[in-house]
Amino acid sequence: MRQWVTSACVGFVRACVVVVVAMLVPAVWAAAVALWFWWWGGNPWSGIAPFIWACIGTLALSRPVCRMVRSLVAKWTGTVIPAGYRQAGPVTQMATGHWWNGYSYERTSRDARMDLRWRTRWRDPTVWRDLRFAAIVPITAGVICAIPPAGVVAAVLGLSQPALSARLVGVLGLAVAIGGAPYAWRSVEPVAVRFLRASPATALADRVDELTAQRADITIAQAAEIRRIERDLHDGAQARLVALGLSLATAEKLMETNPDQAKALMREARVGAATSLTELRELVKGINPPILNERGLVDAVRALALDSPLEATVSTDLQLRLDPPIESAVYFGVAELLTNAVKHAHATRARISIARDDTGIVVDVEDNGRGGAGMSADGGLAGLRRRLAAFDGTLRITSPVGGPTCVRMVVPCESL
Repeated sequence: MRQWVTSACVGFVRACVVVVVAMLVPAVWAAAVALWFWWWGGNPWSGIAPFIWACIGTLALSRPVCRMVRSLVAKWTGTVIPAGYRQAGPVTQMATGHWWNGYSYERTSRDARMDLRWRTRWRDPTVWRDLRFAAIVPITAGVICAIPPAGVVAAVLGLSQPALSARLVGVLGLAVAIGGAPYAWRSVEPVAVRFLRASPATALADRVDELTAQRADITIAQAAEIRRIERDLHDGAQARLVALGLSLATAEKLMETNPDQAKALMREARVGAATSLTELRELVKGINPPILNERGLVDAVRALALDSPLEATVSTDLQLRLDPPIESAVYFGVAELLTNAVKHAHATRARISIARDDTGIVVDVEDNGRGGAGMSADGGLAGLRRRLAAFDGTLRITSPVGGPTCVRMVVPCESL
């Protein structure tokens, strides 16, 4: 009985909340109609200003109403409805000093961003979806959720009257309010799912845009990696090999006239050759660690933990082999997180957990650093997120100030 009463009370409050949110746009139009009647003096043009005011109010309230409905549905039922709003892209400063936002040149970055935001919003098909929902929700979920509050109002008015018929209406209204309160608010979920979820065409277009951006990120990352390899070869192994050739040529000329100096040069050349070989091995290890190919992700992460200056532990009971691109992405993701823990968080200990769920692999990296890690646009964590996004992976960061920092990487895969 107590549980049912609690459910009725909670349902009544939720129904009232839905009614308030759903009726915001109709309230604007009701106020416009009232203002029109107030201004009415036989002049039919007096309704233009209230009509324009109502249209502006509808445009301004449609997105907040949809956001509140999504938030309420997610909080009450656990059903997450993606918003799907398009985000404004970056702006670029040109050599002339003006800012280009993809559509026009502006004198300042603020003007360029503002122009881009407005263009993106009005070209976004979700604007019309929000307007449609703002018109539909009052006559669907709004009407159903208004039943319990209307029953309470009928009960108060009816029971306060001495007439028997009025009291019967009051009792009936109270019964309707109590019986409908636990269920009326639930009507908002199917309405929101039906009219707020992106259409298949929109979802497909967003997916194409996402894949295009990922492809561009991968191309940029590959070009940067190639430049890094070229720079390392040019400044390291190549320079040492050139010096090695010069030393051998000089030793060849001194072999008959000064054998001792020739032997010394050959010893230096041997040391240079060993150093070049070590640098080449380190370079190959940075491109694709041999242990990753030979023994798999788990053993490669364990070796990485042993080489780390942190007191790192690896906990897993899996012996798995994934597709090589996925293993490489996860491995270098763990390496990036351990490096950040040492360099930025000043951590001393780290814990790496590798597990699996129903869809793929889950890797948690936790350190005891100072926390406060954030996701900047050009930072290493943003690059790691883009690397995982190429495989439909996700990156979640929990890093309160003072620590600890926990980063979870989830990559869907079937090669388990």
